[in-house]
Amino acid sequence: MIVCTFAMAAGTAFCWHAHDDHQLAWAPRGVLTVVTEPSTWVLPPTRALWIPAGLRHETRSSGPATMRSLYVRPDLCPIGWAEPTPVAAGPLLVELISYLDRPALDPDRRTRAEAVLTDLLEPVPLATIEVRLPVDERAREVAQALGDNPADKRTLGQWGRAIGASERTLARAFLADTGVPFGRWRTLLRLQAALPALADGQPVGNVARHVGYDSTSAFVAAFRKETGLTPAAYFQVCG
Repeated sequence: MIVCTFAMAAGTAFCWHAHDDHQLAWAPRGVLTVVTEPSTWVLPPTRALWIPAGLRHETRSSGPATMRSLYVRPDLCPIGWAEPTPVAAGPLLVELISYLDRPALDPDRRTRAEAVLTDLLEPVPLATIEVRLPVDERAREVAQALGDNPADKRTLGQWGRAIGASERTLARAFLADTGVPFGRWRTLLRLQAALPALADGQPVGNVARHVGYDSTSAFVAAFRKETGLTPAAYFQVCG
């Protein structure tokens, strides 16, 4: 196992790439966002993400963060998870990552520590919020604008007038390309945009307003409907 540490300034992104080795991504400071083609994972310091070898992904940090990545050769690893898998980053796992980062560590001790670390990796429940971008160029223009400002409250009809497309055309494109109606798509976008701030411990009311909700209760209700948890509980289930 190899441990690498990356200092990430606000807005840092390691764009789409894949590794020959399995990767365990964890941030002792700040919040990581790992994006795969179907899903987005938001990781506070209490969680790490197992990323299987060969899986294309992107890693981002909206604020300052430190990422510690542990790389594991597939032929030497007893774990065979084929999908990204969140795990609890408890005190013992954290200490073992630091322990394995010692360059002069005795080979026998390293082998024993690696075995203990893999034994500690147990999946924890974490519902992801999937937001697909539409393929249609006009619908994608709307989606990208909302991605830049999820609090924008314009209706689909107002967006249509702004970009020169009918409301019906945009509605059909969102449903066909993303699998959900525009209204639910925008809800998912807003909730996904809220996750890094929630993981960073910002007040729920402030986060709700930032992503376009007029009341905290409406935001909490939408969050619970999509994830089965309140925002307060979402990042505590692995504790």
